[in-house]
Amino acid sequence: MRLSTAFRYEQSISNLQQRQQELSTAQMQLTSGKRVNAASDDPTAAARAERALASMARSDADLRAVQASRNAMTLAESGLGNAIDLMQTARETVVAAGNGAYSQNERNALTAKLREIRKQMVSVANLPDGGGGYVFGGKGSTSAPFSDDTTLTPPEVVFNGSPGQVLAASTEEINLTMNGEAIWMNITRDLGNGTTETFSAFDALDSAIADLESGSNPSGAVTTGLARMDRVLGQFQTARSQAGEMLNRLDGIESRLADGKLAAQNEKSNAEDLDMVRAISEFQNKQTGYEAALQSYASIQKMSLFQYIS
Repeated sequence: MRLSTAFRYEQSISNLQQRQQELSTAQMQLTSGKRVNAASDDPTAAARAERALASMARSDADLRAVQASRNAMTLAESGLGNAIDLMQTARETVVAAGNGAYSQNERNALTAKLREIRKQMVSVANLPDGGGGYVFGGKGSTSAPFSDDTTLTPPEVVFNGSPGQVLAASTEEINLTMNGEAIWMNITRDLGNGTTETFSAFDALDSAIADLESGSNPSGAVTTGLARMDRVLGQFQTARSQAGEMLNRLDGIESRLADGKLAAQNEKSNAEDLDMVRAISEFQNKQTGYEAALQSYASIQKMSLFQYIS
């Protein structure tokens, strides 16, 4: 079979173009460090890499939610610690006011101290979370969730937020706030005979102040005041434990999210990254092949009939 010179030229040029394209692709892979630079390079691997990238984005969002929750729960745990200290101080003050040797003026001085403690308690209950919200705001509040209604006698603290708690948009349940109403306002005490009373942490202080100022029954005021304050302390300690447990749980959640993100990064790397040692070897082979094709083409050019005629 006879092969024409034109056919040889065409075949050589086609081979040269193919080898040049392969060499260009290998060079691009080496410079980018990726085996898959476009979906057309390997559709299956590109889809794997895209799924891994989406998983990494979800992990990043969840990790941000974990950090926000950790900040809020740290503030809540610290705030409840302050509230416990204040209530302990109030309790000691009420005990001191029950001293039979104290005059009414001395008890009035102690009630002034209780009023200052009450003011600080309101400030702790309205603890901001640093992001425009409030740690004990329940399901959200655009303003301080607890307000002191001075139009009432005695003044009464009311809860203006929404009962419940805000949860972060995450794959796991993560708190961004605590239920302020349940912690500060809904405190129950067993009175015996199957009856109970419900009061707030502020009511416990208000009633103790009012009873001590009246001076009619100091010992009874102390007994009732201490019983209510003990229930408030128990409520605060339970809530503080819940905040601490949430912080412990966040550590585990963060660890799982970090592991998941690492697995997604490995999956993305396996799908699209380049084996540099193998790639360099293949690039060198392609480069040698391209140079050989060039030499071959140069030789074919010399086989023209005109070369022999001349």
